[in-house]
Amino acid sequence: MTGITGQDGGHLAELLHREGYRVFGLIRGQNNPRKASTQQQYPYVTLIEGDLTDFASLMRAIEISSPDEVYNLGAVSHVGYSFRNPVLTAEVTGKGVLNVLEAVRMSGLAETTRVYQASTSEMFGGLDYNRPGAGYAEDSLFHPRSPYGVAKLYGHWIAKNYRESYGMFVSCGILFNHEGERRGPEFVTRKITQSVARISLGLQDHIELGDLWPKRDWGYAGDYVRGMWQMLQHNEADDFVLASGTTHSVEEFLERAFLEVGITDWRPLVKQNPDFLRPAEVDVLLGDPSKAETVLGWRRDVDFPGLVSLMVKHDVTEQKSLLL
Repeated sequence: MTGITGQDGGHLAELLHREGYRVFGLIRGQNNPRKASTQQQYPYVTLIEGDLTDFASLMRAIEISSPDEVYNLGAVSHVGYSFRNPVLTAEVTGKGVLNVLEAVRMSGLAETTRVYQASTSEMFGGLDYNRPGAGYAEDSLFHPRSPYGVAKLYGHWIAKNYRESYGMFVSCGILFNHEGERRGPEFVTRKITQSVARISLGLQDHIELGDLWPKRDWGYAGDYVRGMWQMLQHNEADDFVLASGTTHSVEEFLERAFLEVGITDWRPLVKQNPDFLRPAEVDVLLGDPSKAETVLGWRRDVDFPGLVSLMVKHDVTEQKSLLL
């Protein structure tokens, strides 16, 4: 698994361990500050040093682990950051996918190893519905609106190319926004829930955000990694959208988060910061998960209110513990 130190990596490591897998995680750099905490949190994971931009290290990781399944979750995954660092985003999020696929192929495991590629709803870009009134499906038009979305689209298409050209079992999960208590604080949902928790405890007096009107299809990360695993248990490699099929604005997320701590008059506590506005914003992202539900039997356990409640309660508890 690449991306072991990220939100999805942690959830997936736990799921694979429960299913009886021996789990290997690629971790970047010999002095990675997350190495010790990752090893402590997931002691059953064997960490291998490597980098998505270093083909030789990927070959070595494949040789050491001899994997039955590869989950490529590693990426420069923050949309805003990708505008500031587009070259790095292309190298890691785009070309890194090619490096993983080629490492599997060159290792002689193309016929036996199943590969999961983490694609994203950002490839759609919020434009050009080919089914008006419905969510984006696997065959919808792509129109990425950020360097991150463009890089992910390259990864998506090269994954499909290896599936079609070499007969490799490569499935792409086109996941819409999935959040949770392990989300990094640089992402808007976790920034909101951490700030709301701190405001409720008197540790912070306001929160600074960009636009509040964009709408997203939000779900819980723990549900979505189960879908990743189900894709590689299916008898055929394919592409699958994982989504909730509903949208909610950033403003709705804010309102519900503040209500969790009993604050109804929340607008004076929120300020707009121009630094958080993007050069090109995606208005609405709505997914259609019907294929995954029908073919894989995938289901979500956590709805939008449950997601916000779960995150706020976790962050209130966490912030309280920091005060002790």
